[in-house]
Amino acid sequence: MVSETLILLVSAFAKINLALEVVGIYDNKYHSVKTILQTIGIRDIIEIRHSNRLKVECDMTSISERNNLVWHAALKLAARAGIRPKADIIINKQIPIGMGLGGGSSDAAAALLALDEFWELHLDPIELSEIAKDLGSDVPFFLQGGTAFGENRGELITQLPDLPPLELLLICPNQTIPNKTSTLYSQLISSNFSDGGITNRMVSSLLAGQLPVDTIFNVFESIAFQTFPKLSNIFQLIEENIGLRPHLCGSGPAIFCLPSNRAEFDQLSSCLRNTDSVVYFTNCIESKAVQY
Repeated sequence: MVSETLILLVSAFAKINLALEVVGIYDNKYHSVKTILQTIGIRDIIEIRHSNRLKVECDMTSISERNNLVWHAALKLAARAGIRPKADIIINKQIPIGMGLGGGSSDAAAALLALDEFWELHLDPIELSEIAKDLGSDVPFFLQGGTAFGENRGELITQLPDLPPLELLLICPNQTIPNKTSTLYSQLISSNFSDGGITNRMVSSLLAGQLPVDTIFNVFESIAFQTFPKLSNIFQLIEENIGLRPHLCGSGPAIFCLPSNRAEFDQLSSCLRNTDSVVYFTNCIESKAVQY
């Protein structure tokens, strides 16, 4: 069965990491992490229409159809259900690419949930999570969104109490590099590893209804300064002009300040005008990740 809905529109939200520690390596290949992820209000819009074949389009031409995680999500979902994948999927990108905000993973998760409805499959959450794990470490988180604790490669997700809709600033420098995430992971050395204690303490605080902003941590911050030369200067400008400590998003180079307000957004936008950085004023988003 295929839904009689002519068009299905869904939102796929970006994320930040409130904590990100690397605690080890397993199978001599994968880094094991402990992280706390949080969806924020920057989002892509995914449109699904009826079609006699699978087609994935994106308004950013740099993202090709078959290298897109949404394409692979549709194929894997159809294979699990034993059907032919037939849908015209259009992605309107609003989440900046290559910034550590998880846009591709969020799109894939949104597509899984939306196509499960569009194709009237009604797979249970465990089946969808298994497909998501095959697509990427962050994809399982985006099936629910909100606030969550991630372990292993980040794909083992435990939901935490939703944060209130706190306002924050997101700053995206105009710089990135090819294969960014794998490049930054390759630069980690043993002294960058930790025991996960920072993340565990933040989990305890969140379970008690508190967000200790002064303990936000990201293992990649010092490495990102070396990889993205402009980043140190942007950090300094933010601290000097609005007095907030910025934090790295994932493997960067996007950074965020939490909590914040509209006045700080206006002030920061003005002082970063000549740095080729884009400043967004947004907020924390509660689960669930897909909104229709």
